[in-house]
Amino acid sequence: MALFNRKNNDAPSTTAPLAVDPALAALTGDYAIDPAHSSIGFTVRHAMVTNVRGSFGEHEGSLKLDGAAPANSAASIDVKIASVDTGIADRDGHLVSGDFFDAEKFPLMSFRSTAAEQLGGDKYRVTGDLTIKDVTRPLAIDLEFNGSATDVYGNERVGFEGSADILRSDWGLTWNAALETGGVMVSDKVKLNFDISAIKAAAQV
Repeated sequence: MALFNRKNNDAPSTTAPLAVDPALAALTGDYAIDPAHSSIGFTVRHAMVTNVRGSFGEHEGSLKLDGAAPANSAASIDVKIASVDTGIADRDGHLVSGDFFDAEKFPLMSFRSTAAEQLGGDKYRVTGDLTIKDVTRPLAIDLEFNGSATDVYGNERVGFEGSADILRSDWGLTWNAALETGGVMVSDKVKLNFDISAIKAAAQV
């Protein structure tokens, strides 16, 4: 099921607009990201030879989906930096310190979308502004729409998963240590991973 429709720039101006898919139109509405069934994490190369994976246990966000005019859709996510979890307490403590995120001074990482486009089928690219510490830079996230369903509690849900590669130095995360054998302790490249389940808000009467 496609969520965003591309405009056909080759069609003559007199061509009637394509009919809206009722199934897509039914998805229109405001959604709250369900943190209990969503994950926001990262993967980074450690000591040049292996990957370290982590996630942020506390986050909140919203989606605004417009099935009739998908370009009007939007996303907003806030992540609590202090909730980082890599499975090792000492490493988590280093990440929230001034060497990396400085969570006491900059408690949140945030993303605000500015545009979305269909790449083909159920694959999309959402572009927006990612803020880490006091730096805001554009970020494009490639997503796959996993579909919609009504859960056992009657909640209408939509699901997305995707990823984006960033250079952490672009956001001022520059701490590193040289290895005796050459190279560095932590790679500059980081992969961000998103697995999102969102619940549709009840219609206002």
